[in-house]
Amino acid sequence: MKKVLLGLFTLTLVLVLAACGEGSKDDASGDKGTTLVIGASNSPHAVILEKAKPILAKKGINLDIKKYTDYVMPNVALDEGDLDANYFQTIPYMELEMKEKGYKFVNMGGIHIEPMGLYSKKIDSLEDLPKNAQVIMSNSKSDWPRVLGILADNGVIKLKDGVKRQDVTFDDIVENPKNIKFKYDVDAGYLMTAYNNEEGDIVAINSNFVVDQGMNPKKDAIAIEKTDSPYVNIVAAQEKNKDNKDIKELVKVLQSKEIQDFITKEWKGAVVPVSN
Repeated sequence: MKKVLLGLFTLTLVLVLAACGEGSKDDASGDKGTTLVIGASNSPHAVILEKAKPILAKKGINLDIKKYTDYVMPNVALDEGDLDANYFQTIPYMELEMKEKGYKFVNMGGIHIEPMGLYSKKIDSLEDLPKNAQVIMSNSKSDWPRVLGILADNGVIKLKDGVKRQDVTFDDIVENPKNIKFKYDVDAGYLMTAYNNEEGDIVAINSNFVVDQGMNPKKDAIAIEKTDSPYVNIVAAQEKNKDNKDIKELVKVLQSKEIQDFITKEWKGAVVPVSN
């Protein structure tokens, strides 16, 4: 009888320990609810997510924010399942990534626009741009129409009529009176270094890298993208998670008036909130 009782006690103990081992990492850390692992650029994305974190915690959703300094790894991690969602990219960039790499992602909702800006330590205005000047931009094809659009809006080049702004290519330049040269093989994460090293005459940099360095695009750029840009920064998820209620709740909170007001106040127009 003692052996039977000892055996039952041992079996019960094993089952209890096994049950404890099956708990989520949230249970082990003392947290309750579910956890969303979100990949984001340092600023403004991760900053915005930190602001949303306590709001979501009250709804039983814990955010585990993974920070990235490039545009490649957040999508790799999302595709491989290391992330539940990411928040760093625009719709044209995501569509290009899906086309080129076979990712199956979905746009869960737009949050804000980061205007692309042109920066220079050599000139103060595009009117001062010398002939044969070099414009440095990222190797992301989705950035090229944005840069060409800024130059066209400021009369530096002229683009072919009838082409959608997001579809513009270098072949659509019909007038280039100053014979501007374009360097477009630079990793996006290197652009601030290129600017600080005074490489080229102009460096085209997305606002997330600029604000991460304590600069203000509206004040420091010699020219900036218009706020009606189609390049909205979105929350992206795997296609199979398009109906995930926690990711939907994340987007709802990010599009809320509280977070939108925070974005406006924090970046004073350098980052523009939107709601879809």
